[in-house]
Amino acid sequence: MILHCVFVNFRPDGDPDEQQAVLRGLGDLQPNIDGFEAYHFGPNLDFERKTKDHRDGFICTFRDRAALQAYSDNTAHKALGARLVAQCVGGADGILVYDLEV
Repeated sequence: MILHCVFVNFRPDGDPDEQQAVLRGLGDLQPNIDGFEAYHFGPNLDFERKTKDHRDGFICTFRDRAALQAYSDNTAHKALGARLVAQCVGGADGILVYDLEV
């Protein structure tokens, strides 16, 4: 199983409605991608106060690497990814991705 963890630093002048639409839209891909097993998103509670720049994020669970690759290659995912990048400080530099095999 792969946990695909993505943490974002949204632009302060970005559109909160667009940001939430993108986060919801990524979860909406789940039924269309074999092996995309779970999706959760929300604000970073940052109890330890160590990640102030990454206030939002999401975690996807994939059955295996092939399912993660299918998600990565998905046309709708790519379009949503471009919208996400546009909403982040520094574009793609405002996104942290961590893939964990469990």
